[in-house]
Amino acid sequence: MQGVAVDAVIFDWGGTLTPWHTVDLAEQWRVYARAYDPNHGDEVAAALRAAEDEAWRVAREEHRSTTFDAVVRSAGLEPSGRAHARALEAYHAFWEPHTFTDPDAGALFAQLRERQVSVGVLSNTIWAREEHEAVFRRDAVLHLIDAAVYTSEIEWTKPHPEAFTAAMKAVGAVEPEQCVFVGDRLFDDIYGAASVGMRTVLLPHSLIPDDQRGPLDGKPDAVITRLSDLLPLLDAWQST
Repeated sequence: MQGVAVDAVIFDWGGTLTPWHTVDLAEQWRVYARAYDPNHGDEVAAALRAAEDEAWRVAREEHRSTTFDAVVRSAGLEPSGRAHARALEAYHAFWEPHTFTDPDAGALFAQLRERQVSVGVLSNTIWAREEHEAVFRRDAVLHLIDAAVYTSEIEWTKPHPEAFTAAMKAVGAVEPEQCVFVGDRLFDDIYGAASVGMRTVLLPHSLIPDDQRGPLDGKPDAVITRLSDLLPLLDAWQST
């Protein structure tokens, strides 16, 4: 592992590039449902929550992905038209305070690119690419990301090897051992990336609920306490 050059660093999003927030996941759908159908808000919210729970169960157990629109359809709603547009606006407003990019990220991305190290993102998400790019654009880091893979656009979720392979291909990484993955989850991120031969770095500040944990924990090659700790770590790896 040591003494090998690093060509690319791929980051998880939620809990890694965006610091972990404990969010009331039922409330996100109550917000959406009240805007979509004010007369049946509780009923609609319950159906949406059940549909999302099932989608994430499939992601955890079978590592198959889905999309926001598919979740909405599974709840018996139509993800288009004025009602959906109102609801989606309310939903995004609910999430905005929880999406701000870590202040360390911009400088880290710029320094990596100065060293000719590609910057990538791989996120388990039901959100569309446009929504993630809007977040990164708002926080002035979108232009510093060389490539991103969102599982809403591919068949698989982390920790499936194909998700990591897609991310490595997107950033142009040829050898997995020359690619580093940084994440906050020991199963999805660390176990998954290590299983394809990537080096792994854990940022362990997320309070991950028990029902979101995987069946086993991966063992990271290193642990950092903040994103800015990554560059000294990479320097140490490459000089040893």
